[in-house]
Amino acid sequence: QSTGSSGINAEYGGVDKYAPDFTELSEENLAKFASDYLAGNLKKHLNSEEIPDDWDSKPVKVLVGKNFADVAYNSEKDVLVEFYAPWCGHCKQLAPIYDELGEKYKDHPSIVIAKMDSTANEVEDINIRGFPTIKFFPKGTENKVVDYNGGRTFEDFVSFLDGTHDEAAEDKKEAKDEL
Repeated sequence: QSTGSSGINAEYGGVDKYAPDFTELSEENLAKFASDYLAGNLKKHLNSEEIPDDWDSKPVKVLVGKNFADVAYNSEKDVLVEFYAPWCGHCKQLAPIYDELGEKYKDHPSIVIAKMDSTANEVEDINIRGFPTIKFFPKGTENKVVDYNGGRTFEDFVSFLDGTHDEAAEDKKEAKDEL
């Protein structure tokens, strides 16, 4: 991901946002903010809803920006995350399948099915360009992310999760599709 000095994310067409740590608009504060920005010392501002009290009470776990890293990058869990938009028709079609998937794996010791409303929550280094986007976060890895490009049926997800579910599995699927 590359951003120029303009803050525009050239690769994905997004805009990086930075929130000032001051409330008073003074020349001194603005000059320091600009200086910190140009020096690359500012942390990106990412939107996040508050963590719901019941985020983990249902089979499909609810992620927000504030709990995403703790859940998705858990080194002891394989985590499949749907990044959705509440208004998205394809997301609404996927919902019953994804709920069924959550139900199947709700008691699994190392597989977590989760979802995040990407219209209200942002995560650093996870670029969402369409809805729904599904990504897999394998256990035992340091912040590895696998784009899920498989089918969207219950059986497709189960096959992926019960298989090797890594980039090699996706490569094999693509090679098989080409035959």
